[in-house]
Amino acid sequence: MEASKNLGEPRIVIYTDGACLGNPGPGGWGAVIFENGEKKQLQGSEENTTNNRMEIMAVVEALRTIPRNADVKIFSDSTYVINTMTKNWKRKKNQDLWPLLDNEVRLRNVEWEWVKGHSGDRFNEEADQLAYGEASKVAKER
Repeated sequence: MEASKNLGEPRIVIYTDGACLGNPGPGGWGAVIFENGEKKQLQGSEENTTNNRMEIMAVVEALRTIPRNADVKIFSDSTYVINTMTKNWKRKKNQDLWPLLDNEVRLRNVEWEWVKGHSGDRFNEEADQLAYGEASKVAKER
């Protein structure tokens, strides 16, 4: 498993991304999860949302699929999510979602890492494609 080799220890690795066409508008989220040597993809959408909401939901939904007390490293290109979780940025918006994320994080040992978006990181790009694919699908259904 390529992602965990780079970390130097076995753990679960998650790459997440969110997308929105319009902001607000149709949105999607995507996650690429490496667990026990296997890769899985998750994605979802909302009809009318924002990119930041989708960034949060990508992490929430990915964490919901992994065991409690797991060691997890989350890679995200969202400074909004990363800095809110690691630098105590104020939570003025999306107050309905932060408690969901807090609850999932509290149940696991989470390490956060920011990755520059659209910079060639293979799995960030994969999460991005999942998110945009979902947003596009919802936009076509409108």
